[in-house]
Amino acid sequence: MTLDKDLQSIQAARELLKQAKQAQAQFVQFSQEKVDSIVAHIAAEAARHAEELAKLAHEETGFGRWQDKVLKNTFASTKVHEHIKPLKTVGIISDDPVNKVMEVGVPLGVITALVPSTNPTSTIFYKTLIALKAGNAIIFSPHPNAKACSQKAIELVKRAAMEAGAPAGIVDGVTLLTMEATKELMHSKDVSLILATGGEGMVRAAYASGTPTISGGPGNGPAFIERTADIKQAVSDIITSKTFDNGVICASEQSIIAERCIYEQVHQELLAQGAYFMNEQESQQLANILLRPNGMINPVIVGKCAQSLAEIAGFSVPANTKVLISRQDSVSHQNPYSREKLCPVLGLYIEEDWRSACDRVVELLTNEGMGHTLVIHTQNQDIVRQFALEKPVFRMLVNTPAALGGIGATTNLIPALTLGCGALGGGSSSDNVGPMNLLNVRKVGYGVCNIDDLRQPEASIASAAQLAQPVQAAPVTAPAPAVAASTPASIFEDTRFTGGPAPVAAPASAATTSADDRFGCGVPASACNDAGTDARNDITEENVERIIKQVMGRMAS
Repeated sequence: MTLDKDLQSIQAARELLKQAKQAQAQFVQFSQEKVDSIVAHIAAEAARHAEELAKLAHEETGFGRWQDKVLKNTFASTKVHEHIKPLKTVGIISDDPVNKVMEVGVPLGVITALVPSTNPTSTIFYKTLIALKAGNAIIFSPHPNAKACSQKAIELVKRAAMEAGAPAGIVDGVTLLTMEATKELMHSKDVSLILATGGEGMVRAAYASGTPTISGGPGNGPAFIERTADIKQAVSDIITSKTFDNGVICASEQSIIAERCIYEQVHQELLAQGAYFMNEQESQQLANILLRPNGMINPVIVGKCAQSLAEIAGFSVPANTKVLISRQDSVSHQNPYSREKLCPVLGLYIEEDWRSACDRVVELLTNEGMGHTLVIHTQNQDIVRQFALEKPVFRMLVNTPAALGGIGATTNLIPALTLGCGALGGGSSSDNVGPMNLLNVRKVGYGVCNIDDLRQPEASIASAAQLAQPVQAAPVTAPAPAVAASTPASIFEDTRFTGGPAPVAAPASAATTSADDRFGCGVPASACNDAGTDARNDITEENVERIIKQVMGRMAS
């Protein structure tokens, strides 16, 4: 009896999992040097086939530009490898002899990776490198619309891994693509983690599976051009980013926010660099095709160039048009110009000043893209700091193309194609995901004290009372004792902190001749009583902190 396609795909997925589990059990025994040599060989082979696979991906999906996909493939192999190469991930990865804490890298096991159609080959290169660097096996579930190019990329990394000495099964992928096969991978008890990059529905399904998941999320990055910006460079960065692979990278800008006082300059620079400002009718025509009736992105427009988008929408634009821009003044889930658009289309908002621009940024991100990315073009570092403290994203980029800066190509962020959105975006990580996200760390802590060191004598409670009282001059009958003889061994033994009786005040004549060193101030007692002379000796929170540090220092010595 012949099994139907779904049952065959489920059985094939189970076989992949069995092989991956066996391979990972061997791989986990490899040394750091052996793991690194395998990862290096995979990266080199991937880079060598960057152009071939870029052309195949473009031909199969119709998304983006193959020339930019070459760069993405090279980034996902060479750039990612350069970053992860020096990382220690095998065995003892950290040993602190001073604090007596040691850390051991523990691979997760078998990882299931979902692959998007927008980055079908570069994602496979990137995820293979970071998974194997962390000592894991990885099984890919490609997008059906990018099946051929994804499977070729999987075969490439699979062959390269085995050539370098990795066990068979350490990296593989589903060939009989069905939803049932993907579900089997996501729900299997043999899968330790799902590394999800793809559409919102697939990412939600990954989290709903009950298997630990790290994912990216939808972007909706605003680009704020502040009045101190280099306007020509800012516009160049935005257009470079939005046209890179025709806008399919989720970190790319989705809208421009400009201050009114510089808008005319921004407008003229956008025109000079290839932007086309749609009129109200054209904006509506394009809006009609940007989203499906269910509110999701229409795949017909994904990765298309500006001329093709205009043609599909029913109007024409000059041949040199790079991006389409629509003036907007509202934000809503029904307004596609205020949402993620995986194509060279931008909404444009004009705001009175940077404060109202801040409000618009938050409004856009709250609408979609929480936790993902925003970019600001400015020379004002105070505004950069203010934005960094308050804006609900985990990648804030300054004076750079967002698509390339967000993934770590034009910034020193971790090179990655899975960009976490953290709890704000409904995810488990806010990182640019790398090998250390795919590794558990076993902590080894040596004992440095015992329970007697933690306990305090009962006498300390009673004898600490005087600490809570204001500082008084030393009694007339005797000068203040020396610090070494009178200072308690513990701050908890000092009566000044427990509300005990205050010492008897000394006459002014005696105060001028004896020093009160209980606070380590080394000044006459009269000065300790005079807040106008030395406020450091009042019982304030700052002085208490200072005293504690002094006492603890004496205990240590």
